[in-house]
Amino acid sequence: MYGFLEMKVGQAMTRAARTVAPELPLYELEKLFDEFDYNAFPVVSDGQLVGFVTKFDFLKAFAFSPTQIVPHYDEIMQTKVADVMTRAVIHVEADAPLPRALQLMVDLKARSFPVLDASGQLVGVIAREDLIQALKATATH
Repeated sequence: MYGFLEMKVGQAMTRAARTVAPELPLYELEKLFDEFDYNAFPVVSDGQLVGFVTKFDFLKAFAFSPTQIVPHYDEIMQTKVADVMTRAVIHVEADAPLPRALQLMVDLKARSFPVLDASGQLVGVIAREDLIQALKATATH
């Protein structure tokens, strides 16, 4: 367990983070959710992180409203990721202590966070599964 306390986010994160573009339509995003079984994707434009899109963001596009009682599926599926993504992205840095990422995840009830390096570039994603694996790998029985 002490090993976990000394680990950095960069040691446990998924490095090959799959990203999506802001102009990607939701029908393509849905395919990616199915193919990769991820809960979220970083949204990148011109090499910069501009948002984070989750399955929850995707579902919110179909929410009923006073002006839209029955959402039009085909029309909504043409919506762009930029229109549903979270722009104020909560992230962690690769050199941050791993327990800090765990605490943030618990406090915010988040499933994953993008990981940035010191210059603000996306270098990976840290997910619940990564934290579980790190805990298991450092467990002392």
